[in-house]
Order: sequence, then structure tokens, then C-alpha cells
Amino acid sequence: MSLKADFTQGFVRNQWYAAGWSAEIGARPLARRILDLPVVLFRMPDGTAGALEDQCPHRLAPLSLGECADGGLRCGYHGMVFDHSGACISIPGQDVIPPTARARAYPTIERYGLVWVWTGEGAADEGLMPSVPSYGEAGWEILENGYQHHGANYRIEIENLMDPAHTTFLHKETIGNPAAKNIPVEVSRTEHGLKAFRWIENIPPTPLDRESRDFGDGRVDRQIAFHFQLPATSFVDIAVIPAGAERSDQTMNAGVRTYSYKFLTPETQSTTHFFWLHIRNFRVGDDAFNTKLRGSLEKTFDEDNVMASAIQREQERTGLRQKTALAIDRAPMMALRMIDRMVEEDQAKAA
Repeated sequence: MSLKADFTQGFVRNQWYAAGWSAEIGARPLARRILDLPVVLFRMPDGTAGALEDQCPHRLAPLSLGECADGGLRCGYHGMVFDHSGACISIPGQDVIPPTARARAYPTIERYGLVWVWTGEGAADEGLMPSVPSYGEAGWEILENGYQHHGANYRIEIENLMDPAHTTFLHKETIGNPAAKNIPVEVSRTEHGLKAFRWIENIPPTPLDRESRDFGDGRVDRQIAFHFQLPATSFVDIAVIPAGAERSDQTMNAGVRTYSYKFLTPETQSTTHFFWLHIRNFRVGDDAFNTKLRGSLEKTFDEDNVMASAIQREQERTGLRQKTALAIDRAPMMALRMIDRMVEEDQAKAA
């Protein structure tokens, strides 16, 4: 991989991207730039979420400056109304609707508390939607509606999220674990991407582990696994089980387990929408713990944002991506190569 920074990378367009939390999209339209495209999110009278190019076909006025009214999204300039398919359904003062009175519509799916948009030109493929196991299942607590605006290209974000080694040093006050700093990271391919992981073996359970599950007086094994699902979804799977126990899903679900999801939606070549969702199988229904945990997660992701944004600025200033490579770069570099191949395939289809 070249050590020069490339600020003209294409995006993978034939995919679903998180556009907004369902709770964000209500009585008022919501403007959001996605893959450097202006998009407006809104709801039809029946509650269906729509996503249109944020541009009225008449004078190019942003539709996000309008309102949800008259059975659709009404332009705030001359009152033209559009439905979720992009079709104009009424024009004040005239009965004839020109065939060109249409806004580009993006297919949407509402799932996992989020509204997702398909940004490609081809038919929307629901099979490419990210999967979130245990969402909505009994015995699992959900923290959702997490959002941050990050000042870095989503590829820098993926490099960070596929790098377990940085947690010891960047997140000393939150998720960092000094016991892990000299344990090598293993990398394996998965059905939809990559997994970078390591086990910290035969250690005492933390105070939180003891509060969450009865490990008796024994010791535990702790997994931290960073997963990457193409093209821009990351989740961290942390599991704590009795030392020496079988490392199956059944055993890990019987221990302490969390899934921390990040859905990365490129805004521009230098900024990213960072949506986060957290699922756990302990302290279910504990509102006080939820508040504390949300604050800790926000602090962790803020730390990532500060570092990723600083890297973005230095790459832009120097024109370099990095000057040397380390063994811990294996998973991030594999992830970026996989994205590059998807971009090439997208561009070949478009051509």
C-alpha cells in the first residue's frame, strides 16, 4: 500500500448507509450530506421515511428548507410537494405537473432504530444490510441514538476501529487494558469482512465483571474482537468467560458480553457521520448504569475523534498517509484493500 495519502478515493455507492436515527426524523425535514451528496430525510403522513436529493427541480432550492405538509415534503420556495418516490404530487396554481418535476429518491429501510439509505444507481439489495445479532432480544439491553460528527475520512476511522492495539494508550481512562499491550493481534477473514482479535487469558475479573456475573473466586479469559463489515460497519465484541472455558457463542453469551456497533457514513472526503449502538447482556434495565455507560462511550469515541481528526489534518498537510508500517497494521491495511476493490467494482458497473 502506498505511503502517500489519496484524497480522491471514491465511495462504495451500491450499499446501505445509516442516514439518521428514527427519532431524529419527525415533523421537520432533516438535511444530511451523505457520500458528498445533499440528502433530505422526512416522513410521509403514514410515517414512512423518505430520502430525496435535497434540491427542488424547479430552482434548486434545498427541500430541507421546506416542511412536511400537504401529503408529502413541500418546498419552502414555491410550495411544490413531493412524495417519498420523488414524484411531484401538487403545484400551487396549476393542475398540470411536468414530467421533469421530480426529485431523485433514495430507497430507505428503517431497521435497528435507524433510517438507512441506498446510495447506488442499481436496484437496492436488502441482503446487503448490516446485521445486528441480539437486537431486540430478551435479556439484552440496548443503548441507541448515539451520534458524533467526526473530522476525518471514514477510512481513517476504519483503520482506528480495526486496531485493538491503540486502546491501551488512547483510552487509558475508559476501555484501555494494560494487560493486553504485549499480546499479539490475530487477524482472520469473515463472511462479510475481517476480524482482528486477541484473548487475555487467566486474569482476575474486573469489579464490573463481578457485579454483572458470578464468576466466584475464579479467574477469567477476556476476548476483545474488532470486526469490520464491508464497506463501513465496525463492531467490537467483548466477552468474559471462566478461564479455560470453551470459546463458543453459547459460553460467551452465558458470561459477560457486549457488542459495540459503529455505523460509519461518509459525509465528505474529510468528515464522517459516526452513529453508534451498544448492546449488552448484563445490568439489563439498570437506568443509572445506562447513563454512566453512555457517558463513558461518548468519552471513548470523542478520544477517537480527536486523534482521527488530527491524523486527517496531518495527512492533508503533508500529502502522506504514513512513513512506516508496523505489524499491527495488518488488519487495517486488509480492510482498506477490500474497500478499494469494492470501489473499483462499483466504478466498473457504472461505466
